[in-house]
Amino acid sequence: MNHWVGSIFLCIISTLLLTSWLVAAEGETCSGIVPMQYRNDKISILDFGGVGDGRTLNTKAFKEAIFRIQHLKRKGGTLLYIPAGVYLTGPFDLTSRMTLYLARGAVIKATQDPSQWPLVDPLPSYGRGRERPGARYMSLLHGDGLHDVIITGENGTIDGQGDVWWNMWRQRTLQFTRPHLVELMNSRGILISNVIFKNSPFWNIHPVYCSNVVIRYVTILAPADSPNTDGIDPDSSSNVCIEDSYISVGDDLVAVKSGWDQYGIAYGRPSHGITIRRITGSSPFAGIAVGSETSGGVVDVLAEHISLFNMGVGIHIKTNIGRGGMIRNITVSNVYIENARTGIKIAGDVGDHPDENFNPNALPVVKGIKIKDVWGEKVLQAGLIHGLKNSPFSGICLSNINLHGNPGPRNSIWKCSDVSGAAIQVSPFPCAELTSSQKTGACSTYF
Repeated sequence: MNHWVGSIFLCIISTLLLTSWLVAAEGETCSGIVPMQYRNDKISILDFGGVGDGRTLNTKAFKEAIFRIQHLKRKGGTLLYIPAGVYLTGPFDLTSRMTLYLARGAVIKATQDPSQWPLVDPLPSYGRGRERPGARYMSLLHGDGLHDVIITGENGTIDGQGDVWWNMWRQRTLQFTRPHLVELMNSRGILISNVIFKNSPFWNIHPVYCSNVVIRYVTILAPADSPNTDGIDPDSSSNVCIEDSYISVGDDLVAVKSGWDQYGIAYGRPSHGITIRRITGSSPFAGIAVGSETSGGVVDVLAEHISLFNMGVGIHIKTNIGRGGMIRNITVSNVYIENARTGIKIAGDVGDHPDENFNPNALPVVKGIKIKDVWGEKVLQAGLIHGLKNSPFSGICLSNINLHGNPGPRNSIWKCSDVSGAAIQVSPFPCAELTSSQKTGACSTYF
């Protein structure tokens, strides 16, 4: 057995043993929906001319290796091994029944030459590029209509070298919407684990129109001032499990989405069955977010055991007129927040529109939001809940929440409008719109 093949085998076995130990030690996990696969067939990027010197462009090598996986169709799939080294590359497509395995010290580094980035069609639920009209740049790792795809390894790195893209955004010279690091569309059975993602040009990991997705044991890094570098954005997807990860980026750590205004309404695919568990991180924006693109609906989201430091907003549920869609049955619990501008924000006036053709009468419905067991230190404003006059938010249930401001004059207060629900054991005392009764309407079964 080749040395690197044996190394992979031992690492996968160790990962499986570590996973079972952590589950026993830390409690629940949803990761069983996509189990780790051991693949007998293994190839190395070096077999296809890959050069890990940080200067040679390896796009052709990646494409040829994946072409081989796609067309030979080995039983059980094939593992593509990336040994230690820095592999400069443009974007490439993954294929079904493959594992992309980054060894310790392996770096897949994105080229900073925009001419090497192909354009792809806008998502139908967005109608255009998220930043610019028309097409958008392809993600570094891309896939459409795939199944059984694993991205894993020994904490190797996928580096988007995003600073050139961030500068184009700042200087308003972008011609098309910036690329993600990873975007998988219309796919199922996706596992991403034990990889470091850094310096994405735009959103880091974007599963869209997908089902059965597991993302765990990842580290996602970008400077706090890097624009729109969201960590993980499940979008119009179902049965998504995000666990045991560290995220420090320039935008939301995790944001659940489902399409943009009239395009998302027409496409009509919600995000549902999303579990977010044991995430730690920091950002000038939100820790756990829903929205603001929620036009297909977002239902049945559970986020728990979250630790947030140096945040803009701890928990942020955001939508706007023109979005339509329903945000329902969102549960967030066991959250620690330290040093934040706002602890909890639920708002109906957040986010822009794709064009002037959005319907201002397409109002979102927000109901059944349950937030409990939250502790915050150095939180400037405890909470802000602003519904819509013609579509008030209902069933907002708060329990056992303590959000403490900085020493000195107390400004850690709540501000609310067009909202109903209940609160118990909330400090500072919540706004009058949230009664303290335990037997209030939609919250009665929750308390």
